Formats: sequence, C-alpha cells, structure tokens
Amino acid sequence: MTTTTSKSSTVDAAAQASIGAAARELHLPTVRTEAARLAEIADRERQTHLRYLAEVLAAEVDDRTERRRTRRINDAKFPRLKRLADFNVDAVLSIQPATLGQLAGGHYMDAGEPVVLLGDSGTGKSHLLIGLGLAACEQGRRVRYVTTAQLVNELVEAADERVLSRVVGRYGRLDLLCLDEMGYVQIDPRGAELLFQIITEREERASIAIATNLPFSEWGSVFPDPRLVAAIVDRVTFNAHILETGTQSYRLRTSKTTSRRRGST
Repeated sequence: MTTTTSKSSTVDAAAQASIGAAARELHLPTVRTEAARLAEIADRERQTHLRYLAEVLAAEVDDRTERRRTRRINDAKFPRLKRLADFNVDAVLSIQPATLGQLAGGHYMDAGEPVVLLGDSGTGKSHLLIGLGLAACEQGRRVRYVTTAQLVNELVEAADERVLSRVVGRYGRLDLLCLDEMGYVQIDPRGAELLFQIITEREERASIAIATNLPFSEWGSVFPDPRLVAAIVDRVTFNAHILETGTQSYRLRTSKTTSRRRGST
C-alpha cells in the first residue's frame, strides 16, 4: 500500500509539473494555480474527466474575464467608482429609473448616440457619468473618463509635440468617452478647435457622454467662436439622450429622501 501511494504521489507531482509548464506556455495562469485544487474536488465528487476539464477551463475563463474587467476600469481612469444602481432616483424626480436602466444596457453605444447630463453643480451629474462609464466597462467596452480641461490640455500638448493624430486616434477608438465639467472653464480658440476634432472623430460612430452645468444656449461662454459653438452643440445633441438633474443639491435631496423613508418605517 505504501509503495502504491508513493508511486501515485510521484505521478501526481509529475503531472502537476507538466500542467504548470504547459499552462505557462499557453498563458493560462489560473489553470496552473487551480488545477490541483480542482482535481481534489473532482476526485472527492467522483467527477468524470470531461467534467473536471470543463471546471478547469471555466475557472480560467472566469478569471480572465475578471482581469479584463479590472483592466478596463483602470484604463478608464475614473476619479472614483459610482454605480448607476446606487443613484437615488427619488432625489431627482426628472430622471426615471427606466431611463437609467435603458442606458445601463448600453444600446446607445451600439448606435453611437450621445448622452448629455445637464444640471447645476452638485446635482449628481458626475455620479451618473461615472456610472455610465462603469457599466460600459463591465460590458467589456473601452471607456475613458476625463474632464474637459484635462482633455484640452492633453490635446494642446500633443499638438505641440506633433503627436496629435495619434492622440485623436486613441480617443476615436473608445466605445465611450465620458467628458466631465463642460462649462466650468473657458476654452481658448485653439483648445476649442482641438476638442472639436475629438467630437467630430466620434460623430454618429462612437458615443460621447457629457456632463455640463450650462444649458446649450450658454455654451458660447465656453467656446469663443459662435460658429464652432453651433457645430459642437449640433453634434452632441443629434439623437442624444438628454438627462436634466436640476438645480438642487443631490446630496441634500438624498439626505431628505432617506430621512423621509426612515420616518415612515
């Protein structure tokens, strides 16, 4: 019995080494780390060879999907993570849960449609913008969050370094560009023209989501050229989903609705 057990352990060790070498060659890290543990489970549950193989491959697929999701979120450069499901629709009566549910599905990205979030500072626009971006990342889409000022500065630097086409192309390949704080900083003529290039690159082909504290009639205070303003507004409103978050503080309204719920229980 001892001899049989010893031989079995030697065979298992050799098999584990062989699996590890093959997994490294095939770039299957989860197979390498989980094969032995799943083999013990398979032996205990008397699984067939095919069932064991299916479990090992499923573990690799699940882990790879999670790594890809994490990478998408990191690449998006969100300043913080906010989910659409956590948005308090009771505090913003102008936005219906069905609307957020529809946008969470991501069909607007398939059609290259814009999303515009309009409202005063502190009314929940950034929460919704990041929530849209995070939902897109979890669907495996390429997303980038950036403030308007950051994007303009990046484009100006790229133009000075003669790599503008590369940067514009990189933004053009995104499935969703989340552009925050439109209207907080006035943009000079050069920066406005460069930003227009990004918007034009994505027109009716890839979605852009914009959060702004200004109604469209006041975008002239951000962009100095009236013709450019008209062109930008035309592009970001065509077939757009426009959500208005109002003028009252989202945090204050959330606190009030939460207090009312507690008081009614």
